[in-house]
Amino acid sequence: MDELVEVAREAQTDAHVPYSDYPVGAALLTADGSVYVGCNIENANYSNSLHAEEVAIAEAIKEGHREFDALAVSSGRRDGVTPCGMCRQTLSEFCDDDMPVICDEGDDTAEYTLGELLPNTITEEMLE
Repeated sequence: MDELVEVAREAQTDAHVPYSDYPVGAALLTADGSVYVGCNIENANYSNSLHAEEVAIAEAIKEGHREFDALAVSSGRRDGVTPCGMCRQTLSEFCDDDMPVICDEGDDTAEYTLGELLPNTITEEMLE
């Protein structure tokens, strides 16, 4: 998983963060071993900003992937950032509750499952 964290760190270099100066990178591992990356892209209208995790999963979905094995997230501060609630819900649409989410803390990592980060998620069944 260290390699996945390193890829997430590298993805930060493409971040567009003129307002927060808080670059975030994400690396999403698919079931076939492919890795898709994303970075945050800020907009002066904050609600139009894109988060690294949603950029990564959008790229993977666009390429036809629907099964995911792990996600790594890293910020420039190496502060253990976790996906926000919106990204957690998006991930839960395509990822199992037991998927590992690795959060970069600099010299170490914290690991959660998606289900730990987002218990009782909104599901398709709830919409029926």
